[in-house]
Amino acid sequence: MEFKILDPFGDYETAGYLKNSFGEKDIVSVGRVETATYEQEVLPTLLYLESLPILKYENLLEVHRRIFSSIYPWAGQDRSVTAPHIAIAKAGFNTLFAHPADVRRAAEYALQQGKDKSYLRAHPGEVFGQLAYSHPFLEGNGRTILTVYADLVRRAGFHVVWEQIEKQEFLRTLTQELLEPGKGKMDSLVLRYVRPGSISVDDAATNLRVNFKRDFAHKP
Repeated sequence: MEFKILDPFGDYETAGYLKNSFGEKDIVSVGRVETATYEQEVLPTLLYLESLPILKYENLLEVHRRIFSSIYPWAGQDRSVTAPHIAIAKAGFNTLFAHPADVRRAAEYALQQGKDKSYLRAHPGEVFGQLAYSHPFLEGNGRTILTVYADLVRRAGFHVVWEQIEKQEFLRTLTQELLEPGKGKMDSLVLRYVRPGSISVDDAATNLRVNFKRDFAHKP
């Protein structure tokens, strides 16, 4: 099966995949660098989030910049800047994710939901699905979203044992949530893996590293 390369900048042949800093064309090689970089940056990024009084959209952008700026010069810029006229398609659908012009509004709505601790405890999957729907970046969405989400649930006094969720069930349920948002599809999955009490930032970083080593992210 032929794989179509995402080339929003139109310079894949000369600048590599998504204009990465190494000019590398091979997506697998770039992915390995992303994983290694994330393992290094996730703990200081979580500490940064912990230091904030509240989470704003600009903080989500900053998380992406902190994690991926060594790989992508455009890190920290959302799709309204990097690819304003390109829809993100997945599994044959081109409406699973927000249009570039709506990325900020979608993400701010998710963050607003997440700030309501009672709502987040009752609807952890819905909030995660809304963050996933916003899909702010050309690359690195899964890692960025789960890192921000880890801080949201810490503030709400619980954690999710993502490592116990079977990968295909997670991906299938998240797709269903994106197709029918707010219908409880993702809540029904995530609530089974919610545990009371916040975990330390160190433990959260360790869990996130493990999740992404097994390619847990819902990537386009």
